[in-house]
Amino acid sequence: MRGLVLGVYTEKSKSGNDVSDYTKSFKDVDEKTNSSLSKTLKQTGPFCKSVKQKILWMPVESKVKFDCISVVDLGTKEVKENPLEGIDEKLERVRSSIADGVKALRSCSDFEEIYLDSCDSPQCAAEGANLAVFSYDALKDQSSLRPKSQFHLYEYDGIPKEYISDFEKGSHLAECQNFARILMDTPANYMTPSIFVKTVTEKCKDSNIKLIARDKAWIESKKMGSFLSVARGSEEEPKFLELHYDGAPDTKKCIALVGKGITFDSGGISLKPSPDMDKMRADMGGAACVTGTILAASKLKLKVNVKGFIPLTENMPSGKATKPGDVVFAMNGKSIQVDNTDAEGRLVLADGLCYAQQFDPIVTLDIATLTGAMMIALGSAATGVFSNDDEYWNVLNKAGSVTGDRVWRMPLYDYYKKAVKASHLADINNIGKKGREGGSCIAASFLNEFIEPGNKWMHLDIAGVMECKDETSYSCKGMSGRPTRTLVQFLKELEGSFIEKK
Repeated sequence: MRGLVLGVYTEKSKSGNDVSDYTKSFKDVDEKTNSSLSKTLKQTGPFCKSVKQKILWMPVESKVKFDCISVVDLGTKEVKENPLEGIDEKLERVRSSIADGVKALRSCSDFEEIYLDSCDSPQCAAEGANLAVFSYDALKDQSSLRPKSQFHLYEYDGIPKEYISDFEKGSHLAECQNFARILMDTPANYMTPSIFVKTVTEKCKDSNIKLIARDKAWIESKKMGSFLSVARGSEEEPKFLELHYDGAPDTKKCIALVGKGITFDSGGISLKPSPDMDKMRADMGGAACVTGTILAASKLKLKVNVKGFIPLTENMPSGKATKPGDVVFAMNGKSIQVDNTDAEGRLVLADGLCYAQQFDPIVTLDIATLTGAMMIALGSAATGVFSNDDEYWNVLNKAGSVTGDRVWRMPLYDYYKKAVKASHLADINNIGKKGREGGSCIAASFLNEFIEPGNKWMHLDIAGVMECKDETSYSCKGMSGRPTRTLVQFLKELEGSFIEKK
């Protein structure tokens, strides 16, 4: 079966949302049906607040070769942006509306092919559709699963040529975010550090990404004692994965992405409560997002150089595990008093950050499901960001507005830095002296101890956005892969930084 999603613009009235105009794709189909499509839609009455789409089944003798059309409400044609929302609402409406239309079609029947209205933003249309239908079902009985739908751009006479390439870009972006979701949602017994490396290597085999998988001996040779302290309790060998993408070969400049790769977090000796511990299979969300971002940069042929650094391990309790009160040494020689083994993400990132800065990046970003406190602070509305540089923060903030996957800046006050340094046994303490107060800020200040003076850095705490909830119409059950698309847009915004001046 073949389905079609078309958009219309509406204006509010006493009875609901009345159609005020049609997209070019809608007009093209309407012309081919001798205006019967618009007449049929009008007979259904206005759109209402709770229903943003309508299903219209096409007669067998119709000249339009679609079995069913889902018409979606795009809202007003002229969108008035709300600066308090921090989002490009026109683009977001396209993602959400197309997602609504696709889900409505698939609720009716199985459609092998679904064609999409560009709604003047084909990239967003492709993103909304492909993100909306994602599901992790690799371990289920495949014979019981519904068939997948293939998405195509609806093309009409005179459609801009760039629409076709933009649609392809959106499909690539969604694919890479969905790959991050697969990595996050895969059960921990099927996504150990070694399997993560193997999976990513297989995914990137036809790309121009260079992968280097480091073993425990190499990690020890680099004196990454902070990272190794987390790995001690697990039977699984730790790995340190590097991904190098050189899209601007004429310059040595690069951007460093460091991803937290805890493939399962039990909390170690500071054991987590049992409820929801299963979701700690996604505690490598930072590693997944770094992988998805670099894969997307390669697919889109971005003119940037990016290096990804991913320390991978489990955090498990055993007779070999790090104990609360132990002192370990990071790669830069700083001693760390580990008072809570469940604050392990910052320990693996510490060494990852030290190593990443050896490549002299123009900016380093670390991405991690780091603190439950961030979930309390922002919920799933935005990624919390700590930055020591205004310029790069502004670029990231703009990127989040474009993608609809927002970021929000948090403070890096000396107040929190002093708390981290209040350690009885070592240079710094992994949880500071403030207890549960300002937990996300304490964690960021801990990481700041491993940034060399003068180096530009941002820390993205993605704990709140780890799992999909009810944020958008294109959110669906499972892990989110956020903020992969925002990171890709961040790289795109910085392409100009890699042009060497002659």
